[in-house]
Amino acid sequence: MTIFTVKVKPSSKQQSIAEQPDGSLIIHLKSPPVDGKANQELIMLLAKKFKVPKSAIGVKSGFSSRNKLVEIPIEPLI
Repeated sequence: MTIFTVKVKPSSKQQSIAEQPDGSLIIHLKSPPVDGKANQELIMLLAKKFKVPKSAIGVKSGFSSRNKLVEIPIEPLI
C-alpha cells in the first residue's frame, strides 16, 4: 500500500493529474465539491491512472477537504 498526499482542485475545466517533486499529487477535477461528487471523480481518476479497482482506493483523511491522504494498493518506487 502507498499513501499519497493529494491536493484536489474541484470545478476545473479539465481533468488532470500532476505529480510534484515531493511525490504529492495535484488533481484537477471537473466535478463540484457537492454531495461527494468530487471524491467519486477523484477515486475514478486514480483507479484509471494506477490500474486498480475503484474499491481498492481509500481516502484516509480529508474527505471534506481539498488536502487529502489517499491510500492506493501499489508498491512504492524505491
